[in-house]
Formats: sequence, C-alpha cells, structure tokens
Amino acid sequence: MPVLEITDASDDRLADYRDLTDVALRRVLEPEGGLYIAESAKVISRALAAGHRPRSVLVQQKWLADIEGLVDAVTPVYVVTPEIAESLTGYAVHRGALAAMHRPALPPVAEVVAGARLVVVLEDIVDHTNVGAIFRAAAGLGADAVLVSPRCADPLYRRSVRVSMGTVFQVPWTRLPEWSEARGVLHEAGFELAALALADDAVTLDVFSARRPERVALMLGAEGDGLSRRALEAADTVITIPMAGGVDSLNVAAASAVALWELRAR
Repeated sequence: MPVLEITDASDDRLADYRDLTDVALRRVLEPEGGLYIAESAKVISRALAAGHRPRSVLVQQKWLADIEGLVDAVTPVYVVTPEIAESLTGYAVHRGALAAMHRPALPPVAEVVAGARLVVVLEDIVDHTNVGAIFRAAAGLGADAVLVSPRCADPLYRRSVRVSMGTVFQVPWTRLPEWSEARGVLHEAGFELAALALADDAVTLDVFSARRPERVALMLGAEGDGLSRRALEAADTVITIPMAGGVDSLNVAAASAVALWELRAR
C-alpha cells in the first residue's frame, strides 16, 4: 500500500478529513460526495469485510501497523502527526485511524427483508448516537435487518458507525419510502407492523411476544415525539413496555434492546 507522510494540514489530499465535527457540513458533503468516515482499525476492518471500498486512510505513525494488511495495494495511507490529525478533525483521534470510504448504493427494501423474521424500523430518529446504539442492539439481539425512514439520521455518519462498533456493516439496512408506500411494501413481504408507543389501546410487550407473529417489523420513533401519526396509522398493533417507578418510557435505544430481547427467536 502507498504510505505517504503528510506534514501540512492544508494538503488537498486530506480534504475528506477536515471539519468532521461540523455536522451540517458532513450531512451535505457525505451523500453528494458518496463518502462516509470509518474510525478505528476494528471498524475499518468490518467495513472492508462488508465489501466497502476505501478511498484513503489517515493514520498516525504509532498505529500504522494496525492498518497494514487491512487495505489493498492501491489505497493511499496518509501518515500524520497527532497535532495534524486533531487540527483536521477538531478532536484528538484516540482510535488511531480514519478511513474515507466510498458509500455503497442502498439495496431495495424487498432484497433486505427477504427471509427476515424480525426487522427494526427507525422513523425520523435524529440522534446519531441512538441510531448507532440501535444497530448494535439489532446485531447483538438477533434482528435480521434495519429499515430507516427518509428523514432518519444517517447510519453511516461517523458517530453512528463508532457507537455501533461497526455493526452498521453487519446488519443489512436500507431506507424506506414514505409510509403511504412503505406499509404496503412491508405487508406484501408478510410483516406485521408493531409500533412501540404509549397509547391507551397498546398491548404490553410480553403479551404481544406470547403470540409473536412469524414476521415482525418493530417500529421505533423519534426522540421526544415518538412515532408520527402516519406511522401509528400504518401499524397493525401498538405495543408498550410496562414501566414502574413513575417512569413512562425509556430512551429509544434502550427500548429497542428490551423489545428485541423479548421478541428474539426462541
């Protein structure tokens, strides 16, 4: 692999790595440029194992050995000092390496859910940490796929990838169309849509689990507001997690883990 030492933070070859803390800027550049950032050798390794292609790697000298053997013979590896890495990204890069990865094309919904028995649907969840945590729960607790709404935060955003520990590359996922179309797509695939929400007519999670349908799409809504009216209208069942201590609900990532554990394949 070409190992290139770069001593100037303004070098054009480092453009992909600048200003990673500017969320608005990354939201504009990543989809249009077709890139996302993978952080740490472990995450980069999982991205490569999933077939994703790197455009370049940024690494500090002391972690260069962790990257050797991971990337192919043509991907440039830029070696920089810790000071340059921090000046580029706005934070101390403690995990050793960053990779600018080409963003793969999203597969159609029917392809992602083919053969699946339990999928997670994320509607308009805007916190990248929550998205990453839900992917980690999905991977660890046996969900077969994750489907995200058109306005849901990007699972390939740097923080989502990092919090997920790279499981965004392990769990198949894609974006759903709007509910007017998505409901029919999921029903045609044989899924019962179960919305996790607070409602007077909701059934408790354990009761729903006792009669668990063959194929379940677990619907999770945005932080604070929960699922939209259109999502609830699309749902076949509304389910809730019984709570105690005067607490009415859990953080959406925590709720996803509880629900996925209960709905896991026995």
